Amino acid sequence: MTQQATIRGEVCFRAGDGVMMPIPNGSVEIDLGEDDSVTLGWTASNGAAGSTAITRDEYDRYVKQGKIRPAAH
Repeated sequence: MTQQATIRGEVCFRAGDGVMMPIPNGSVEIDLGEDDSVTLGWTASNGAAGSTAITRDEYDRYVKQGKIRPAAH
């Protein structure tokens, strides 16, 4: 089930085996997977679509820190 959230602060992901990349502040779509992964999707300021998967532990940490703010239901 897709949920809406807002990124506020430094939320990063690793692009393949490369460097850590930031997710831009703003709206994101979140899909909580059954396999303890969380998929984040966003549109950058230049209109480019981005997406990544992070672990549920990382997601929970970012939410606790207030860097990912799920929309109220």
